Amino acid sequence: MKSEIQSELDSDYTGHLVDLLKEREYTLTAGDVTIRLAKEFGFCYGVERAVDYAYQARKKFPDRTIYLAGEIIHNPHVNSKLQAMGITFLMPEKPGRGKAEGGSERGQGGHIDFSGVKAEDVVILPAFGVTISDFEVLRQIGCVMVDTTCGSVLNVWKRVESYARDGFTSLIHGKYYHEETRATASQAEKYEGGQYFIVRNMDEAGLVCDFIEGRLSGSALMERFAHAASPNFDPARDLQRIGVANQTTMLARESLAIGELVGRSMAKARGEDYARQNFRTFDTICSATQERQDAVVELLREPLDVMVVIGGYNSSNTMSLAALCSETVRSFHVEDADDIDPVSGTIRHRPLGAKEESTHADWLPNAGPVRVGVTAGASTPNNKIGEAVGRIFATRGIDPKTIR
Repeated sequence: MKSEIQSELDSDYTGHLVDLLKEREYTLTAGDVTIRLAKEFGFCYGVERAVDYAYQARKKFPDRTIYLAGEIIHNPHVNSKLQAMGITFLMPEKPGRGKAEGGSERGQGGHIDFSGVKAEDVVILPAFGVTISDFEVLRQIGCVMVDTTCGSVLNVWKRVESYARDGFTSLIHGKYYHEETRATASQAEKYEGGQYFIVRNMDEAGLVCDFIEGRLSGSALMERFAHAASPNFDPARDLQRIGVANQTTMLARESLAIGELVGRSMAKARGEDYARQNFRTFDTICSATQERQDAVVELLREPLDVMVVIGGYNSSNTMSLAALCSETVRSFHVEDADDIDPVSGTIRHRPLGAKEESTHADWLPNAGPVRVGVTAGASTPNNKIGEAVGRIFATRGIDPKTIR
């Protein structure tokens, strides 16, 4: 049904200034302001396909109740559009930490309440996928499922499933509360005894290495990671054989570094031969994430006065781009083009590592030549990128409508 909804998609998500940037070697200059756009940015194939399927579902089932299992992607503009189309979002429960009532481990949490879904309804599965248990609930209901799970995510699932089949625990570089990581971790449950353990960064991976090398007790490790490990996880039993995987949108270089760190730790503690037999690691960062990170690294080699990164605050791939930019140049992560206010000359953004937004005045020099770098996460549509570019020009008194 793509041809039937293509014009609607184009009107919602295309951007004139982005088209101009691509036509002109990703560079637009007006007055003293030059905008440089990273050569890989915005919607990836997986996101485009997910949004496309959601629009098609609404077109194909105009009279049915349509639910979405969480957010289709991590972009507020796109999700608002789908809500306006009458699609009801069923949001996951908040993951817990530590122990629940009765002493059982909370684990990752994040399950979705599908009790209101009927067999005649339609449920869209997001690009992140859903857990095995949530999928099974929907299958038992018998509703129509529109599965938009990204192919790159499916590749990681296959890797985790193979680890569980061969008796390896999946050590996953990701955010324990993220929809994709929860769905990926659940793949270990396809085999009896399958286990997973989730680390957010190098520091957390270092704690796993501390246990492997005997510097940290199993109880101390689980005190820290009870919320990020499979139920009844036993470090002494379950960290003997390890396979590394990752949430596809994490910082690629960190995922690779975690694999190297844990591999070295196992070899140091148990010998090279043991590590060769009982440790596996593969680069499962998706190609679109890698390409956007590589394009930002290339852009940052140029002289830039400021960098603007556009995308949802809960978008991991956007956060990874913002982290890369912040290492080199003054950078601002904005969720939407509206966060740039040309009238007041302010920008509303979330600083790296912060939980709340900040408003920054005079973020763009008032006079003189200025070069602004721009990139966007894989869930950011072109129209929002174009609007942001227009607002950057307008902040310096340049009407974006005059740019042709």
